Amino acid sequence: MDPINLLVAIILFISISANWGGARKGLKTSITRVIDKPDTFLQRTPPNISAISLIIIIIGIFGIGTLSNQNESWVQIVRIIGLGMFAVFSWLQVVAYKSLGNSYAPDIVILKDHKLFTGGVYKFIRHPQYISQVISDLGAGLALMSYLVVPIVLLLEIPLFIMRASLEERMLEKHFQNEYVEYKKRSGFIFPFIG
Repeated sequence: MDPINLLVAIILFISISANWGGARKGLKTSITRVIDKPDTFLQRTPPNISAISLIIIIIGIFGIGTLSNQNESWVQIVRIIGLGMFAVFSWLQVVAYKSLGNSYAPDIVILKDHKLFTGGVYKFIRHPQYISQVISDLGAGLALMSYLVVPIVLLLEIPLFIMRASLEERMLEKHFQNEYVEYKKRSGFIFPFIG
């Protein structure tokens, strides 16, 4: 197996293992009393698109849906940059979700005892999980030279996660009011210092 593909597989396995607690928490959230949970396609569509990306990344590890001219030097540089993006942003996504503690939910919800977390990476970015998901998927697509993953990320994931984050912003501002407005002034939407 190609060494970069092997590293993608290892990082993917570690990332899935680290995120397993969040996936299990999804069931708990669905049976927990919530204050607000909008009925919208943004609850399931962005995560489902990410799941499709994950499946395509897994088959890309085995060379399916990838470009064949991977031995050229410029392609190797792109692949290494993609591998770095995948590793860093997979880790950042895990850190972001774990730092939310009991306020984490895989759905767009306001929980009964919801707390606004503004520390760690959330001090700089209000939606680090979404940007991390997009950049890690894009990085994996580049590392594998997948002609299937990269378009899905660029054409579907980015706009859907921006829409999802915008809906979440409105809900959090409605629930936390001035506290959230002040937090927005000190942090970026999905990039530090922007938005």
